[in-house]
Amino acid sequence: MWNMTLPRSPGNLSLETDVGVLDRSVAILDAVENGARTLTHLIAEVGLSRSTTHRLVGSLKEHGFLADVGALGYVLGPRLLRLANLAARDLPLRDVAHPILQQLAASTGESAQLYLRSGDERICIDTAESSSELRTIVEPGARLPITAGSAGKVFMAWAPEKNRDRWLSMLQPLTDRTPTLPDRVAQQLVTARRRGWAQSVEERQKGVVSVSAPVFDIAGEVLAAVSVSGPRNRMGPQPGEHFADAVVHAAREIERALGTESPP
Repeated sequence: MWNMTLPRSPGNLSLETDVGVLDRSVAILDAVENGARTLTHLIAEVGLSRSTTHRLVGSLKEHGFLADVGALGYVLGPRLLRLANLAARDLPLRDVAHPILQQLAASTGESAQLYLRSGDERICIDTAESSSELRTIVEPGARLPITAGSAGKVFMAWAPEKNRDRWLSMLQPLTDRTPTLPDRVAQQLVTARRRGWAQSVEERQKGVVSVSAPVFDIAGEVLAAVSVSGPRNRMGPQPGEHFADAVVHAAREIERALGTESPP
């Protein structure tokens, strides 16, 4: 997957192999991505001694792969973001998806975006802007919260329960229309999975609405989210009614181009 989820096998993290240190470092990054924020939590997740975990965390911080942000604890570091942005420019996904994003923008008249998940955020890796003078602009490389907006809902709706529950505990108001009640958002995520798409109405930015759909990988997990966004006065208060079919079609076209589309 392109969401930077790193595989770990705690039972294989001994020094019996030449790559033991790398294996254990990857396990720590994986644990932080999935919510471990303190040294105690990391020790419990990866099953290493306190001294070994502390040493590896220090090395990862020194090289910019981890950062300690005080009360928030450990988070993925800025070097991973730089590497992710560099990788995104070279991903087959971006090359394959770009003409489909252009078609989506042309057919809807609105701006189209492609997002990947990175930890507790989503990163825009490509866009196709609307030709309208009044349009939404999301720059490639922009980091946006996963807890607001239709693309964020896509990643939340199809995420493992552990991640989803953690994100539901992180809801913060960005506008006066941002849903912050976990039960309400959880129901929206159920609806999104049932429909196959999610919508947002002024949840992240006043006056902006969007519709997003998941792009699945060969294993049936969410690889990316494709979106259209624009002004509410043009897309309407229920944008999914008018734009969901086009966005879902674009998602399936990307899967078909990647060879990950499920057989009928």
